[in-house]
Amino acid sequence: MVLIDHGRCIGCGICIPYCPRSAIRLDPNIRKAYINTEECVECGTCVRVVQCPRDAIVGVVEGYVREVQAHFSDPYTLHPSTGIPGRGTEEMKTNDVTGRFKKGEVGFAIDIGRPLIGVTFAEVGRFIRTLNTVGVEWEKANPILYLLKDLEKGEFPEELKKVKIHSAVLEFKVPISRVRDVIEKLKYLAETTDTVFSLGVISRVEEDFTIPVINVLGELGLKVSPWAKTNVGLGRPLIE
Repeated sequence: MVLIDHGRCIGCGICIPYCPRSAIRLDPNIRKAYINTEECVECGTCVRVVQCPRDAIVGVVEGYVREVQAHFSDPYTLHPSTGIPGRGTEEMKTNDVTGRFKKGEVGFAIDIGRPLIGVTFAEVGRFIRTLNTVGVEWEKANPILYLLKDLEKGEFPEELKKVKIHSAVLEFKVPISRVRDVIEKLKYLAETTDTVFSLGVISRVEEDFTIPVINVLGELGLKVSPWAKTNVGLGRPLIE
C-alpha cells in the first residue's frame, strides 16, 4: 500500500488535493500527512503525480486485496488475467478483429463507479445478479469474471465484497429483442445503487447504414449519440 514516511514528511500539504479519493489527510496533532487506508484504492496517483519536496510518499502494493484494487484503479497496472491495463478490458474497441458483437446482437458496456465515488465488489455483484435475470451473455474475457466465486449469484470471495475500487466495466450482449428488458433492469439499478454508472451500447451498422437499436432506445426515452465511438477498418477480414 502507499504510505507516507513521517521521518521525511514536513506537513506542507502539497499532496492532499491530488488524491481522487480524498484519502490523504493532515494529522493536526503531529502536523504530518497520512493516508486513510480504508479510502485508498491503490490508484497510484499520489506516487506518479505529486512532487513531494521530501520524497515522503512511498508506494508499495502488497497483499492480494491491495493488488486487486490496483488492477481496477491504477490505469498503468496490467491486469494479470488479460494483460491489458485500464481495468483489463478493450471493451468494443477491437470488434473488427474479434467479432464479439455480431449482426442482430447488441452489446453493453457498463462502467460502474468513478474515482471520487468508487464502487465495492459487493455492488458490482448486485449488478451482475440483476442482469442475470434477463439472460445476458457475459463477455468471458472480462477481468471481473475471473474474480467471481459464483457468476449466477454474482458472488465474490468474502475478502473482496467490501473492497472499494475506482470503477469496473461489465460487458455482455443480448439479441436486439431483449434490449428493452436490459434497459428496464438498468433503470432499476440506477434508482437503487449507491454509486454511479455510465452505459455504452454497442451495435454494428447495417449495410444500409442504419443502426436498428437506436430506434429501440429512443422508444425507451434514451437519448443516443450514435457517433460517439465508431471503429472501422481495425482489422481484416471483418468477422461476421
